[in-house]
Amino acid sequence: MVRKGELSSHSAKVLKRDSKDTQEVVISQIEGKGYNKPRKEVVKRWPVEGIDIPCLRMSLACPVILLLISVVREASLHPGCALHSRTLEGLSRDGNIIIGGSFVVHSNFRFLQPSFQDVPERISCEGFQIRYYRDVLGMMFAVEEINRNPNILPNVTLGFRVYDSCMSEARAIMGTLDLLSGVESTVPAYDCWPHQLLAGIMGDLVSALSIPMARMLGIFHIPQISHGSTLSALSDKVQFPSFVRTVPSNFFQDIALPQLIRRFEWFWVGMVVVDNDVGEKGGHSIQQGIEKNGGCVTFVAKIHLSYTKNKVLKVVEVIKQHSVNVIILHSPEMHVIALMDALYEQHVTGKVFVASASFGITPGLFTRQAWEVLNGTVGLVQITGQMPGFWDFLSHLHPSTSTGETYLKLFWEKAFSCKWVQSQENYTAPGDLRPNVGACSGKEALEKVARDLFELNDLSYTQHAYLAVYVYAHALNELILCKPGNGPFVNGTCANSSDIQPWQILHYVKSVHFTTKTGDNVSFNENGDVPAAYSIINVQVQKDTFGFINVGSFDDRAPEGQKIVVNASAIVWNTRDSQVPRAICNEHCQPGYRKAPRAGQPVCCYDCLPCSLGEFTNESDAAECQGCPDDQWPNERRDMCVPRIIEFLSYEEPLGLVLAITATFLTLLTTAVLCTFLWYRETPIVRANNRGLSYLLLLALMLCFLCSLVFIGQPTSLSCLVRQTFFGVVCSVSISSVLAKTILVVMAFKATSHHSPWRRWLGPNTANGVVFLCSVLQVIICTVWILKSPPFPEMNTEVNAGRIIFQCNEGHSFFFYYMMGYMALLAMVSFIVAFLARTLPASFNETKLITFSMLVFVSVWLSFIPAYTSTKGKYMVAVEVFTIQSSSAGLLGCIFFPKCFIILLKPKLNTREHLKEKANDGNTMIKP
Repeated sequence: MVRKGELSSHSAKVLKRDSKDTQEVVISQIEGKGYNKPRKEVVKRWPVEGIDIPCLRMSLACPVILLLISVVREASLHPGCALHSRTLEGLSRDGNIIIGGSFVVHSNFRFLQPSFQDVPERISCEGFQIRYYRDVLGMMFAVEEINRNPNILPNVTLGFRVYDSCMSEARAIMGTLDLLSGVESTVPAYDCWPHQLLAGIMGDLVSALSIPMARMLGIFHIPQISHGSTLSALSDKVQFPSFVRTVPSNFFQDIALPQLIRRFEWFWVGMVVVDNDVGEKGGHSIQQGIEKNGGCVTFVAKIHLSYTKNKVLKVVEVIKQHSVNVIILHSPEMHVIALMDALYEQHVTGKVFVASASFGITPGLFTRQAWEVLNGTVGLVQITGQMPGFWDFLSHLHPSTSTGETYLKLFWEKAFSCKWVQSQENYTAPGDLRPNVGACSGKEALEKVARDLFELNDLSYTQHAYLAVYVYAHALNELILCKPGNGPFVNGTCANSSDIQPWQILHYVKSVHFTTKTGDNVSFNENGDVPAAYSIINVQVQKDTFGFINVGSFDDRAPEGQKIVVNASAIVWNTRDSQVPRAICNEHCQPGYRKAPRAGQPVCCYDCLPCSLGEFTNESDAAECQGCPDDQWPNERRDMCVPRIIEFLSYEEPLGLVLAITATFLTLLTTAVLCTFLWYRETPIVRANNRGLSYLLLLALMLCFLCSLVFIGQPTSLSCLVRQTFFGVVCSVSISSVLAKTILVVMAFKATSHHSPWRRWLGPNTANGVVFLCSVLQVIICTVWILKSPPFPEMNTEVNAGRIIFQCNEGHSFFFYYMMGYMALLAMVSFIVAFLARTLPASFNETKLITFSMLVFVSVWLSFIPAYTSTKGKYMVAVEVFTIQSSSAGLLGCIFFPKCFIILLKPKLNTREHLKEKANDGNTMIKP
């Protein structure tokens, strides 16, 4: 076991003077994990008389440093020429092992531009903040606990040296160089720590300060643990190999913050980021996450504590010009102090701010007016645990007994609004004290005000600084307790306790894993990050008090969909109606509508268009509508699919029922006419024009009326197969019969002489032959149709919206139109023949009746063509049924009703004498 005081410093080979200008020396150097072999390096030694400098690292820098030292020695020989050192005031405590620290204690700095005529003024700090000082106290508390704990680093005393970076990158770099050198006068790349070991460095609070430190410390593999830097780029171990942190990376914040924005349905937001690389990169990542969730960032304004009032007012104008109600703050709080005051002065209130994890809300920084603006702010903070005993530690602080009077006196002055009479002027931060304050006595009761001053209800960052000390302690403890043969380095070796190298400590820091007294597990992943977990807080200002209320949490380890939990009812909003603010460019699109982006505007500004025919959406703000299944159709609102109505011309509906009754009635009427002709078959009017053809025509018309019933009802394979072909054949028979009757009449008047050759064609065979020949051609057409492309039933979903048309697919349309064309040809021939024979004596022919009947027939079917092609579904079938019945009824009425009228009502006219008398009158009429 190593006893206190027995740990030696990093011993380096001393370069001895030589008379030669340069000399090559071989030094042993351990570089990186697992590399413990000697390495030869050429070090150029510059002849500086009387000076021996121990060179530990970066031997190539030795010539430059030695040259600087020679310049200093040369300057000392010439009065009036001196190199001024830039020492920093700090806070320190001795120990065997030292932990360095770069902390933000003051919130601002003052830097005067050099005139190059006088000695440049050094960067001075302004604005002492108790909240930041609490982080330093958290580190000190952890060191005291560890030194009292016999289970961690027994017989080893931890010490510390802390510098104030006061939000200045230059101050952070200067403090880091001082820590590396170990002396007040910085000597870059040299370790001049006397009898002490620098275990590593803590800090800084913000990423902008940690980045230059990490680049410098990464060269030497010196551990750096930050308690507040969240920039995701710091997880890159190629650029920052020695950086770890006890707070989550911004990578998870960039996930959590957009989800929080989405949780409240905010799609139209603004953003204010700090004007540096950290703000730009982090803001870009957050913006990408918001846009991925369907939101828009309408503006990104930059802010910085160094901005002049005019530049701050320009940012205020940007916020005023946009109508957003929600603004994201991705910046350390000290950068937006002036902005909050300016917003209040310009009466820009009622906005809700959403703070990222980098916006650590520090009450002491903001004025009362700023809190009016920040009221209702919702933000992410790192989840912190408890620090048992920290309150007792704080309550016993006193400038006369505590280490580090520099910061403690400043704290005392600010806490009690007093001033130490003997304190140096530099210790009092300008603007912190009110005029005419009293003197500090040291008897002020800290216990009464400590809880409010130190804001112990929220230990953000302080507890992470506390954990960082314990990380170093556990890492050093594992290093010292390592047993040879079981070590983590090459061949199981351990670190040499008398010559510990920084990279060896870094190895143990990265692999540390321990549990705190409160049960919190601490470990790092391969990128040096801890698991991501945030609390969601709400700033609530009431009269003269304010508070941070925990209203939710984000845990990246939770299952998907349960990562973020928010109790919205506990949030107090800074709006007129105290309701959740609306942050949208336009109203949401309701179900049944889709978003249509507006040209030249962000994606979350859009118009709402109804879904197209056959499409629906049941979501709000849907980007696209989707189609329904084939057997379904959108409802009228187009927000859901409903089953389609199967439609066909059925007997149950009025239209189908009327057509069926009509077909039945016409069939019965035709039957009655046929029966009448059969009953009076021997009368002259029946026998005058080939009663056999009349019977055939009446039978064909009867079948035409009956075949229209096949079109009504649910289509089947048989009905689809026969309805068009059966109708085509029987209709052709009807027209052929009419044509045959017309031809016979014409031939009868041509064969008036006994020696006329037309007399041999007047027999029944001629009529039967005409009917057979004309009908058989139609039979052939229909047969080929059935064999080549038979009709079949189908469900048509494309004809009518919301309906499935159960119809007969007629197969190849060529056959249908060919059949109809053939019927039209027969009708036209019959009409022409009858028209030419209309002047023959009426007692012996019926050509006038046939002419009129065929005119009706042709007119009906000519009207059928446009009506049929312009209708769909059951109405197409109804049009065809109506056409069949109308055309057949025309034939029946025009040809047979006048004869039935004479037979039944004018029997005196149905005599042979009357027909001969009319025949003689007719012959006289046609004589020349």
